[in-house]
Amino acid sequence: MLDYHSINSLAKMSSEQIRYNGRVAIVIGAGAGFGREYAFLLAERGAKVVVNESGGTDSGEGASTGSADLVVNEIKLKGGIAVADHNSVVDGAKIVETAINNFGCVDIIINNAGILRDRGILKISEQDWHLVHNVRLKGSFKVTQAAWPHMKKQNYGRIIMTSSDSGMYGSFGQANCSATKMVLIGLANRVAIEGEKYNIHCNVIIPTVASRLTQGILPDMLFDELKPQLIVPVAAYLCHESCEDNGSYIESAAGWAAKIHSVRGKSCVLRTSIGQDMITPEYVKSVWSKVTNMKDAQHVNSFGEASGYLLEVMENIKQSKIDGFQDNFKYGAKDLILYALGIGATVKNANDLKFLYENHPDFHAIPSFFVLPGLLLSLTTNLVASALPEGKADLTNILHGEQYLEICDEIPTSGDLTSTGQVFDIMDKSTGAIVVTNTNSFDESGRLLVKNQSSIFVVGAGKFGGKNDPIHGVIPTVPAPKRLPDDTIRYNTSEDQAALYHLSGDLNPLYIAPNLSMMAGFKTPILHGLCSMGFSLRAVLAKYANNNPSLFKCVKVRFAGPVIPGQTLQIDMWKESKRIHFLTKVVETGKNVITGAYVDLKQVIATS
Repeated sequence: MLDYHSINSLAKMSSEQIRYNGRVAIVIGAGAGFGREYAFLLAERGAKVVVNESGGTDSGEGASTGSADLVVNEIKLKGGIAVADHNSVVDGAKIVETAINNFGCVDIIINNAGILRDRGILKISEQDWHLVHNVRLKGSFKVTQAAWPHMKKQNYGRIIMTSSDSGMYGSFGQANCSATKMVLIGLANRVAIEGEKYNIHCNVIIPTVASRLTQGILPDMLFDELKPQLIVPVAAYLCHESCEDNGSYIESAAGWAAKIHSVRGKSCVLRTSIGQDMITPEYVKSVWSKVTNMKDAQHVNSFGEASGYLLEVMENIKQSKIDGFQDNFKYGAKDLILYALGIGATVKNANDLKFLYENHPDFHAIPSFFVLPGLLLSLTTNLVASALPEGKADLTNILHGEQYLEICDEIPTSGDLTSTGQVFDIMDKSTGAIVVTNTNSFDESGRLLVKNQSSIFVVGAGKFGGKNDPIHGVIPTVPAPKRLPDDTIRYNTSEDQAALYHLSGDLNPLYIAPNLSMMAGFKTPILHGLCSMGFSLRAVLAKYANNNPSLFKCVKVRFAGPVIPGQTLQIDMWKESKRIHFLTKVVETGKNVITGAYVDLKQVIATS
């Protein structure tokens, strides 16, 4: 709510009347409707107005001098200055000549001419098409073109193009009008660019008008309020020297106004190298959801900005920074806290509060949170399937075999990461295939923050004649030392653990839907392997890093068996220099669930 001083300030600002003294304005189509209201307002506020109106019907037929003369006479009766012009709008030079001959210059143009020739697409004739384009588009161009040398010489001009809802959004039975109104926006863009250095501004007004087309479609309460006098002041301000907008599209109706601009999604790169000259429709289909994703769309201000982004993409491809599949991962404090809860962090443990309270002076992410960018890239693309001869891999036939995570630089508690992924290796295991993927995640400055390597077993995808052993670079697991563990920690999982962890983005229904779990051979939904890994990492950090995530370097695990939510996890740990080996088992069954696992720390701080 505005306070007293704010109200006084606004009142003072509104009392400083906007004037057009000494300015010469051409208003096209000023014999009636919006044009007439434009002419009245500008003249009332000191402008010398050329009232253009050829006097034809709404459909562009006939001509008459009467309406322009009536508007001029009314302006003069009120003490204003105006002259009538009866030329066709396509004779822009003659209209501008009227302004120059009578007033010596032209400062403002409001392109407002319009006729209606509404037909369905099949019924639009050549005449219907050309008449509408001539009046609305060609006329706006010809008047602007004729005035241009004068505005350029005086280093000043304000130009309004009139578009409409039918141009922005489309309208039934108005293909000719819709096309013209959208093209006018393109024309305005170019005029704004060329005029910038000469202080010639061009903007677009998009009025919602009461017409026979909208009557009966719009609610009466709205239709009755679509009055010109509630829109005209918006366009009038755009014509004033104090308005700094150039190239803006302003939609207005019923005492309301808003800027419209185009936005572009985050995009999807469709090739991996400059040498790749072809992409397939099938691949485009597989990433279409990314192509059309508008979640993080951004406004592009100019062609230079748009092409600059494309050059950046090309440079990234050239430097192999794009590895086949790309995704964006946005996170904040809420995501970090939800993840921490999902892997068992609790306010009952004072040492966990730094993972659960965003205003804690040492608020941190638990490092295993950052397996999610790589996981989501695999889930939302056909990264894994692209490696297989048959190209078939989905949530019904894949198992997570191994996971490696490395934190490469300091990670903030919120950010927008770009992840690029590629297939690194594929092995034929007869009963299935093992696909190894590498995913690197970068911050907005291009800094590499996270490396993930995942080994995915695809059931039934084997026997394709491939090799059996991994290539160099596939990070191996390491067996635990053959001695009693140096330390052991037990954590209870809750029956809702999988449902809670599910909210962090691992949306495989195997972990939440009983019917799908049964189809996969489990009597009840099981716990995510990555959730068990998170519990295990918490134990290592608590025992050997004083719960300090910044001491974490990397983790490697092999998933060896399922956990049922509600079971107890036992994490056995062995310290060897800065490497902590661990093995995780289910207490109730004694079965191992994570093997060959280790965490590398930057520094070890053992706790009792």
